[in-house]
Amino acid sequence: MKNTIIYNLSKGRLETVNFEFTNENTTWFDNIEGCEIYRIADAVGGLLVQETGYTYPVLIDDLCRSDIENDQLKASELLRQRL
Repeated sequence: MKNTIIYNLSKGRLETVNFEFTNENTTWFDNIEGCEIYRIADAVGGLLVQETGYTYPVLIDDLCRSDIENDQLKASELLRQRL
């Protein structure tokens, strides 16, 4: 495991968690045209959504990749609704 900085929506702040993005817990998106989501991951009791560029992954509590069907556009919409 490694220390990863995330933005925790429920706490409204950045925090460091012990987490590593792997093939087992993460979906990466190669085609980012028209969508700014780079990857989503099941982690720390929720869903981590990371946009492209130099952004921190955002933790959305009580969701997982299967809840949004590993869908890049659904992840983007969810992030926009929560931010």
